[in-house]
This record gives sequence, C-alpha cells and structure tokens, in this order.
Amino acid sequence: MSALLALPGLAFAREGVDVGGNSLFSKLVSADTVEQSSGQQYQKMMQEAAAKNALAPKDSAQVRKLRAIASKIIPFSNPWNPRARDWRWEVNLIGSPQINAFCMPGGKIAFYTGILNKLKLTDDEVAMVMGHEIAHALREHARERMGKNAATGVGANLIGQVLGLGQVGQMVTNYGAQLLTLQFSRSDESEADLVGMELAARASFDPRAGVSLWQKMSAASAGAPPQWLSTHPSGNTRIHDIEVNLPKVMPFFDRSRAG
Repeated sequence: MSALLALPGLAFAREGVDVGGNSLFSKLVSADTVEQSSGQQYQKMMQEAAAKNALAPKDSAQVRKLRAIASKIIPFSNPWNPRARDWRWEVNLIGSPQINAFCMPGGKIAFYTGILNKLKLTDDEVAMVMGHEIAHALREHARERMGKNAATGVGANLIGQVLGLGQVGQMVTNYGAQLLTLQFSRSDESEADLVGMELAARASFDPRAGVSLWQKMSAASAGAPPQWLSTHPSGNTRIHDIEVNLPKVMPFFDRSRAG
C-alpha cells in the first residue's frame, strides 16, 4: 500500500504508513538550536547518571543489545528526516525503575532499566519502543511543541515586530532545558507508533510485537486515568491502530527476513 509523501518541491508515492508532512509549527524554531539544546541536556543527564553509578557500562549485555537494535533501525531513518544523516546518534541505559525510554532531537537515545526488566521485553518489543521514540525525533515533535509554545508566548509581539524571530529564538533556548517534560499530543503519539512500527519492520523486527508491547504496557499501568484525561491514546486504541496498519508494514518485515 502506498501513501503520498510530500517534501519541499517534491511529491511522490511511498510504500508504508501515511502520517502526512511535518507540522508547520516546527518551522518557527531552528532545528540546529533544538538539536544543540537537546545534546547539551543529554550529556548533562548522562554525567549525572554516571556520578550516581546509574549509567550502565558500554560492555553490559543490555547496552550491547540496545545498540545492536539501534544499529539496525537507524539506517532507515534518513527518508523520514534528511537531517538524520548528520545526527551523532547515541544509545545509553540508565539504572532506574521508570518504565520509560526517549530519543531527543538529534538522535540521543536512552532507555531506563525499568522498561526492560519490569516488562521483560523481547528484542522485537524493544525495537518497537525504540522505533517509536526515534519517530518522535524524526517527525520533530519536540520542535513542533516548542514552536507552538513560542508562538503562543510571543503572540501579539509577532505582529508588532514583523516576525519576532529574536524572541522566538530566546523562548526556544528557555524551553531547551525542558525537552523531556514537553507533552506530546495524542496525534503525536499515534504518529510515532505507526512510523516506529515501520522503522522496526524495515529493520527485520516483527511489527506484530507492538500488540504484545502495549498489552504489557497496559497491564503495567493498570489504574491509569482513562484516555480522555491523558495526552496519550489508551492501550486498546494503540493496539487497534497497530493492527489496522500491520498490512502496510508486514511486507517490509517479510522481505527483510527473506533477504
């Protein structure tokens, strides 16, 4: 199945999931600025983790596994975002009970031991989590959120100062220290699920693992507020969307395994 992928001055049919183009709000802020801020914050986090003896050594089995999975997924990132070719990707593991993982703008990935140990993730499920987090970075959801926040904050000053780029830039710098606390929308989360599923499938990981992953996530978050009180889609919604889109990505998985 194909979808129309639109890039500046170019439109063509592509095989896979259809999530449209990146938000125009992301254009309000500099990608370089966002990626630089995220890189600085990531390094600070890793230094703090190391100081607490919470940063897993690079030769640990779990770190080696995470980096091996990332090495298979990352080559398929470029078509989604040309900037990814120049990102200095990093993958680290932090000792923490949190069931969480992230990929900051610029390809800075971290997993917490809680998500690996508590959910007892298979390699395919890890790939689905990693693909999802990488998708947030490729689709520039943090940059989009910053753009919306900056546009709201600058408001009328944009009119009074034509574009107000100086103020937008300053606000982006301020938000840079809060990259990990930015809230993605439900549509961002759903989009990351689908793009991440395709990335994993192209990298020879079974996208059907998305179903078991979210079953585990739902069980782990029992008692969480209903979907309409959260920015995240419910587990059942995510599982349904994954199942509906599996026919679009299973051919990638089948071909990668056959090859």
